Amino acid sequence: MAEEVEPGWEDRWREFHHAVRAGGLWVGPPWEVPGAGERAVVIDPGRAFGTGAHPTTRASIELLARRSPSSMVDAGCGSGVVAIAAARLGFGPIVAIDADPVAIEVTRENAARNGVVVETREVDVLSGELPSADLVVANIELRIVEALLVRGEMRHAITSGYLAGEAPVAPGWTQVDAVEVDGWAAHVFASTRGL
Repeated sequence: MAEEVEPGWEDRWREFHHAVRAGGLWVGPPWEVPGAGERAVVIDPGRAFGTGAHPTTRASIELLARRSPSSMVDAGCGSGVVAIAAARLGFGPIVAIDADPVAIEVTRENAARNGVVVETREVDVLSGELPSADLVVANIELRIVEALLVRGEMRHAITSGYLAGEAPVAPGWTQVDAVEVDGWAAHVFASTRGL
């Protein structure tokens, strides 16, 4: 005998995904509508990590909004939310990289949904060839951020993915800005390696 299933169960997960605001942007799912005149980043919270609501994502976007636009790499792009937010803030060219082919596919879909240009590449940030850019944004695990900073050839970095009170330790970089959101940290670093 089959159990009764409550009507609407297949869409109930949508109740947990709501829009947030970060860096002057509205970031939300396709079933919500931004306010009139708001710059929107629409992210389908489907198959890849990153809806925009996590404090590390919001913190990364806040720090992006404080910077002058430049070329950028989104390292460990997940759904592409940070790359798309950067495009909305005027950054470019933007390359989004991730080792997960599903993340690359989802980033392409989300960039198209938002009408922005983001180049995507399937690259492992720890071992693959990193694209050249002025800025790298890495909202990933702390030890991976540290390893990326050691091998990266960027002039600036925005890092997050770790708790408040933690920060990457990487020779050749100096911290120039920071923000905390709901117990999570994000930092801006400048290279001191004379690139």
